[in-house]
Amino acid sequence: MHARSALFDVYGDHLRRRGGRAPISALVALLEPLGIAAPAVRTAVSRMVRQGWLSPTDGRGYALTARGARRMEDSATRIYRTADRAWHGELDMVLFAPPTQRRTRSQLTAALRFWGYAPLAPGCWISPWPANELDGAFAESGVDFERFGAAHRGDTVALVRRAWDLDALSKRYRAFVSELEPVVAAAGTDDSSAYAARFRLVHEFRVFLFSDPQLPEALRPPDWEGDAAAAFFDTHAARLRPAADRFVDSCLDAK
Repeated sequence: MHARSALFDVYGDHLRRRGGRAPISALVALLEPLGIAAPAVRTAVSRMVRQGWLSPTDGRGYALTARGARRMEDSATRIYRTADRAWHGELDMVLFAPPTQRRTRSQLTAALRFWGYAPLAPGCWISPWPANELDGAFAESGVDFERFGAAHRGDTVALVRRAWDLDALSKRYRAFVSELEPVVAAAGTDDSSAYAARFRLVHEFRVFLFSDPQLPEALRPPDWEGDAAAAFFDTHAARLRPAADRFVDSCLDAK
């Protein structure tokens, strides 16, 4: 687990609900049960400051920027599936000339995938859920784009399968449950152990934000593996939450 990725989880799953800030000593304590050393935490914090996710505060602490707070809220909404969304039968289609610079192309691709889009062809991406945040992502990359609400006149389920490899995604969901079952089962009675187990559960589930657009039921395969994985996640994330919260509070209170 990389320190920067773990910090996103710390802020998104814990500190977001506690004012979005913490002293560096508390961040070190919160990542210690995950085997992440203090120098790696400090390096990751500095990187997140440079990238605009965190800003220094008085007292050697770091707080989420407005941009960071929005990302954490959006991620939490999708991880815990709290948005009440109804699909109206259209796909959001984005057309653009793929940037030639590798770094720009990579950053734009990551943004599109995070917001639930997938390519039908180079420069043609679709999603069942329009994301307003794409305007900012394209502006930041300096790439012009056109956008349409597209009503598909054919087999939309087959079209979706061209954009997303749902068989591979199902396999990954089964692997997630298989790999995390012994982790959450082995969580000890102490708060630190429960916190570490829950942290890994959330961390591994968050990865799916970049590959699963959370398709509406009409476009999902029957007996979709993502539903079973989400139920598994919800059960154990809720079960381990009280002990994990106590550990987080103890780290913040101590520092």
